[in-house]
Amino acid sequence: MVLIVVLAYLCLLLLISRLVGKKGGNDAFFRANRRSPWWMVAFGMIGASISGVTFVSVPGMVMGMDMTYIQTCLGFIVGYFVVAFVLLPLYYKMNLTTIYGYLRERLGLGAYQTGAGFFVLSKLTSTAVKFYLFCAILQRFVFDEMGVPFMVTASAMVALVWLYTRRGGIKTLVWTDTLQTLCMLVAVCLIIYKVTDELGFGLMDAAKAVAADSHSRIFVWDDWVSTQNFWKQFVSGVFIVVVMTGLDQDMMQKNLTCRTLRDAQKDMCTYGFAFVPVNLLFLSLGVLLMMLAAQRGVALPTKGDELLPMFAATGGLGETVVVLFTLGMVATSFSTADSALTALTTCFCVDICRKPADERLRRRVFVGMAVLMIILMMLFRWMASGSVINAIYTLVSYTYGPLLGLFVYAYYKSARSKGKETRDDSIDKRDKKQGFSLTPCLLPLIPCLAAPLLCFGINQLSQQMWGYRFGYELLMLNGLLTFFGLWLVDKATVAADS
Repeated sequence: MVLIVVLAYLCLLLLISRLVGKKGGNDAFFRANRRSPWWMVAFGMIGASISGVTFVSVPGMVMGMDMTYIQTCLGFIVGYFVVAFVLLPLYYKMNLTTIYGYLRERLGLGAYQTGAGFFVLSKLTSTAVKFYLFCAILQRFVFDEMGVPFMVTASAMVALVWLYTRRGGIKTLVWTDTLQTLCMLVAVCLIIYKVTDELGFGLMDAAKAVAADSHSRIFVWDDWVSTQNFWKQFVSGVFIVVVMTGLDQDMMQKNLTCRTLRDAQKDMCTYGFAFVPVNLLFLSLGVLLMMLAAQRGVALPTKGDELLPMFAATGGLGETVVVLFTLGMVATSFSTADSALTALTTCFCVDICRKPADERLRRRVFVGMAVLMIILMMLFRWMASGSVINAIYTLVSYTYGPLLGLFVYAYYKSARSKGKETRDDSIDKRDKKQGFSLTPCLLPLIPCLAAPLLCFGINQLSQQMWGYRFGYELLMLNGLLTFFGLWLVDKATVAADS
């Protein structure tokens, strides 16, 4: 039954792809011809921002940190307004295909390709981890019984994502993400309804029970050391959105397909507000599942990530919930993988190869990114360790700090050089006179590599000396160190030129 639902869902995606992606081309693949309705982009971005890992993990968060994740979601709202009214005007003014073109205009080729390279590295790795975890769940509960090897499962799932996005690219994803968000929301709502029915509650009774439960605590004001402190979570939420949405080509590419800047701003602000109620649904589901476990005398899992699958993927709530859980997982995981592959292809062709009009190159790169994702998934399978995967997630989180530092420094340089010759202009003139030099292009890479290493050392030292462990605020420290590193490199370059 689960397999039938998955196949039916994929057939629907392929149908949408065929209808929408008839007239392809690079402009449609990269920018959807800048004709996407803002309300459709906004709705689809809710699902695109919630991966299959999030679908499983957020309900389980209540086991260890109650509902304090909502504090971070409140910070998300402010972050989306910053992206909408600070970053989007810059991107639209320059008519950018990828957001890293801003670095090219402000800091030169070296910073431009360093930023793009960090994005490709982190996005490819993180997406492979997320899609691997989805395929691992599918393998465990569906394909192991059929005797299908994991390599076949992983390859088939990636191939299907490639199949329905290969022609239309981002133009197709605007439509498929709408379907995927709808499926995700319907799945979680129906699972909640089923759990409340098992508990013997009506929906209003369930809401009151969740509100009265000790795990419904949202705000932490008093403990400044805790990573759940309100101000740490709130401010971190702002920076998470600015960096992992506003400075991430994957998250921004659909927003750049809107007809006008005002449409893109309406889209950004609308789905920014949606994150609080959507995550509240997931966390409420977690509280209800803990109640159900207590009612049935079932021991809670040791890991929060196993709370929802323990009931929804094993038949503990009936076959209908297994189907809904699978549908929600497929919708969120495919929405993450398809947009990531499209963004990676766009970034590699436009920013690294610098050939935005080469359709043949785009098709080859798209295949190459899909193959690399399969290879990484098989590597994670071979490692077969949750701790290793968590370490990879931690490593990837460090790579977003340099992007923050690069963009803040570019904005700082832009503000200081209004009416003056930009660094990009000076580089172009020097290159014309002296020929291309590798040194200026490699210089921005030094602080971008040094900052994450310094952050890691500071975090380890802080834990050993003061017992303080950095949380999301490590992202801000990483960006700050990158900023000052770029400033020092710039000063040294100017001194050497003079």
